[in-house]
Amino acid sequence: MKNYICFPQGKAKALTMSYDDGKLQDERLVGIFNRCGIKGTFNLNYGIMQHDEARIPADRVKELYAGHEVATHTLTHPTIERCPLTEVAREILEDRKGLEGLVGGLVRGHAYPNGSYNSEIKQLFAQLGIAYGRVVSAVPDFALPVDPMEWHPTCHHNAPNLMELAEYFVNFPKRQYLKLMYVWGHSYEFDQAHNWEVIERFCEYAGGRDDIWYATNIEIIDYMEAARRLQFTADGRAVFNPGAKSVWLQVNDGDYVEVAGGSFVELAQR
Repeated sequence: MKNYICFPQGKAKALTMSYDDGKLQDERLVGIFNRCGIKGTFNLNYGIMQHDEARIPADRVKELYAGHEVATHTLTHPTIERCPLTEVAREILEDRKGLEGLVGGLVRGHAYPNGSYNSEIKQLFAQLGIAYGRVVSAVPDFALPVDPMEWHPTCHHNAPNLMELAEYFVNFPKRQYLKLMYVWGHSYEFDQAHNWEVIERFCEYAGGRDDIWYATNIEIIDYMEAARRLQFTADGRAVFNPGAKSVWLQVNDGDYVEVAGGSFVELAQR
């Protein structure tokens, strides 16, 4: 028996986007994502949006980001590696509480403000309910995060080889690997550079494809955690899923099998 973990519906490629600060330009960016079937994670500072007219207003957050993910970016966007840990804890907890009140649900993701973090902050955030932390340094390996609390994106949207990376990803033919493309940035940068065509071209090219899973950051983290929890028999001919989320497998280079939450599935006959 040979069993491979797949993304949902048996897919082997995933695309996710991450945008910081919640500026008004997110309105246009979300429209592009929605039109192209792409999902994004939007990292917001609850303490700043209350009095900054350049940011998405609090009463607009739930509707605008519906279908996407709202994640933390700290309350006031400090360079947290320079702050006392008690202050860092307050920054993340108050941001979480405020954003959860706006969206009416859990907020468990994070992007480090100013790209600032250290091992103590990573540990603290995990203890305070944060499931992952995105950093700013890019690693163009299309890999899933080794350490979710230090999640490196594939590239920033202003990378000169953005479309080259996109073409490699979209056309990658080998299904024995799980490939993830992760693009990050700030939506206001498109106004500053007068280059909205960059993200429009990327989304029109990479979006709407049947073999790509379009997911938020937290959806990827939660799915891979569910996959890690699968319990296989010693001979690999059956599997039990102890969680609530379905996980997909490729069995013997052939069938794609959905292992529903709470189910025990015989794989030998497939």
